Amino acid sequence: MPRSDDLDPEGQRLPVKIDTASNGEFMPRPLNPKQRLANRLAHEAADEGAKALGLSRRAFLVSAAGAASTLAACNAANPNAGGAFNIPKEATRDNQLAQATIGGDEFIFDVQTHCVEPSGRWAQGADGERWRRTLTQVFGQASKCVGGNFDCYSAQMLAKEVFLDADTDVAVVSALWGQPNPTPIDYAAEAREIIEATGGDGARCLIHGGVFPQEPGEIEAMDEKVQRYRANAWKLYPQYGSNGRGIWLHEDDHANRFYEKARSLGVTTVAVHKGIPLGNLEYEYSSPRDMGPAAVANPDINFLVYHSGMEGRYPEGAYNPDAPQGVDRLIKSHQDAGLRPNQGNLYAELGSVWRHVMSRPDQAVHLMGKLLKYFGEERIMWGTDSIWYGSPQDQIQAFRTFEISEEYQERYGYPALTPEAKRRIFGLNGARIYGIDVAALHGTGELARRRAEYRAAPNPSFATFGPKTRREFLAIRDAHHGVPG
Repeated sequence: MPRSDDLDPEGQRLPVKIDTASNGEFMPRPLNPKQRLANRLAHEAADEGAKALGLSRRAFLVSAAGAASTLAACNAANPNAGGAFNIPKEATRDNQLAQATIGGDEFIFDVQTHCVEPSGRWAQGADGERWRRTLTQVFGQASKCVGGNFDCYSAQMLAKEVFLDADTDVAVVSALWGQPNPTPIDYAAEAREIIEATGGDGARCLIHGGVFPQEPGEIEAMDEKVQRYRANAWKLYPQYGSNGRGIWLHEDDHANRFYEKARSLGVTTVAVHKGIPLGNLEYEYSSPRDMGPAAVANPDINFLVYHSGMEGRYPEGAYNPDAPQGVDRLIKSHQDAGLRPNQGNLYAELGSVWRHVMSRPDQAVHLMGKLLKYFGEERIMWGTDSIWYGSPQDQIQAFRTFEISEEYQERYGYPALTPEAKRRIFGLNGARIYGIDVAALHGTGELARRRAEYRAAPNPSFATFGPKTRREFLAIRDAHHGVPG
């Protein structure tokens, strides 16, 4: 359970985090001058807003006006960025208007969340010890754990952070990499039961079966993951291998065996970690260059490219096919394979990448603009990589209000980020792939009742989890012998 001193009683944490945190898989980048300015303006706005509304600073920041004022501060610090948050000035002082601005009725399906089996039974041997050190000594989330256990990474915490403190309707508990694994398939199945009990409606949580196709016994273990644990999709980390070598997904016999097994089991959605390299493993296998060819060669399999091929060290700009970096590498693979917007079986997923750029509007506008232009609004998936960052509500609020300027639409050929496009990205695309009954799960049932009850007196921590400095990131690398968690 969270400790009371983690709930920010003095109101020093902003509801929309403008910070440097990473998910532990890439080096945090220092705040740039505009981000530092946005933080300063947001804190000043919190002081002024609390005074104007007769609230404590904490109460103001918990309110919708608090989130609106933080996004407005980001706009003020980033004029002429090409993208901005649509926040009326009055919304920073009017909670009703603020809620109408940052709230929404979209169906939200988060296809990438994480939790950890809390007993620590996986913390055995060298790999288990590396995970234990990372989870207890590096991630900021550990400050919310008490008694030496991992409850702060549990499915119960995920349920609070993702379903009560955020507007998420359905989520996928995604598999992690490595052996032993802090999210073994049996705990993922248990997490599904815990989260579905929170919602009371069933089908609130789906799970991945993690597979390392080149490792002995992994292909054979897929049967149990479907038949016993009811895995809804597969999770691959092509850059991971016990011998330090990864595989390509378009020209490897192990990958082909995996595809055939997936087909035979009738589970043909595959989430693939691409971009964000895993340290001390061969960098090249983090490239998404194989994703276009793999998708074209396997048209009956849906490929969800997690992180969209991002590289934290490179800023996102306009698409450059001649020297592709970051997300451009995925777009080039998509284009070279002959895929077109809103067609085919290759999807770009936003986990960590949206969180990374949302306080950098000059990059966020190019990320969303070029994905809309080349992939299309029907081939982009909403994911947040939570619980590593805490609650994803600020990511949701930022995305709801973000717009691409008419100038950038004309200059770069970017489509508008319309309300309909946002609805598709937030959840309708994922619902189509996973066969989710949107009407049965959106804004109804026990989850809606519990969420309304909780939000009558909400108590979000606004804590950001994950390393925020070079020193913290390198501590992860050292704890894992160069391989982050």
